[in-house]
Amino acid sequence: MNTYDSSYVRIPAGALKDTVTTCLKSHGISDSDAEVVADVLVAADLRGIESHGVARLSSYYLDGLKAGGINPRPHRQINSSARSIFVLDADNGLGHPACHQAMNRCIELAENDGIAVGGVKNSNHFGIAGYYAMQAAEQGMVGLCLTNSGPLVLPTYGRRATLGTNPIAVAVPAGDSPPFVLDMATSVVPIGKIEVHRRKEKPVPISWGADAEGLPCEDPDTIIEQGALFPLGGTDRTSGYKGYGLAAVVDILSGVLTGAGFLTAVGSADDPGTTGVGHFVAALRVDAMMPLDTFGSQMDEFIDQLQSAPLAADCEQIYVAGQKEHLQYEKNLREGVPLHPKVHRELVSICQSLDVPAPETCR
Repeated sequence: MNTYDSSYVRIPAGALKDTVTTCLKSHGISDSDAEVVADVLVAADLRGIESHGVARLSSYYLDGLKAGGINPRPHRQINSSARSIFVLDADNGLGHPACHQAMNRCIELAENDGIAVGGVKNSNHFGIAGYYAMQAAEQGMVGLCLTNSGPLVLPTYGRRATLGTNPIAVAVPAGDSPPFVLDMATSVVPIGKIEVHRRKEKPVPISWGADAEGLPCEDPDTIIEQGALFPLGGTDRTSGYKGYGLAAVVDILSGVLTGAGFLTAVGSADDPGTTGVGHFVAALRVDAMMPLDTFGSQMDEFIDQLQSAPLAADCEQIYVAGQKEHLQYEKNLREGVPLHPKVHRELVSICQSLDVPAPETCR
């Protein structure tokens, strides 16, 4: 789990959501859309994914709204020529409510047909992919969520960012155990982790990113401003072509198949212009294949076998995907959402500029 030093400021989750919602509404976002965005951002911080939380409120969303690059009042439309397959046009609105709606649509269709698949085009950055996959898991379904993003990642043997970090998220309900939630970038790390290191003025591990020549680099400023991230696996010597291939698959399903932008046609989230991001979601009803309680029991056994495997030297526990984030969520829900002091100062500054009360901190 993440550890937060004493400089971090903790804020009650409800108060933080209310503040973020109000800031978004002040930029013309509808009540319902603002609430979804706030819930996704705070959920990221609660789960210990500070790279995708409230730290991005201004640079990724409010700035785009102010610059006119994001449509605050989109007219989202669903088009379908098949019963359980559809494409949602997000009308250049925020990605969070668009993907939230698409996954809800998948869940609704899967109730009747057992499985449903949806694409989203003309969208924007949507926070953590795992949030949307978990929507399905909460309904007793297996959820899948993919998205492309602006070019940040090198293709193997290349020196120019061509692919996005293109995450893959899969959420699977269990019985007594928390759901299995895989939420991973197809780069070595998401760009947000580089941003976190820059915020903390720390070098990054040499395997995370490259300089302008495509060579390994540990300076976060150089990676962000001149270089790129490596695909999952790193260079070809450590099988980076596997991450490269996965990133390409995500872009095909999220971008090419949906009619969204793909590769270098996708804009960066902190750009003032239209990004053309695409998403891909699916929901599979477990009880269309076997009774849900039987599946839950088998998932518990699956998780138990993994965690009961012999431990490597000097290791104390084996975790499964989503377990650390679940533990972090429970702890932060009790103790307050941790914000880095720079993030907290920025949030207070945003509130002052909008004449919005800043959230009170935990005592």
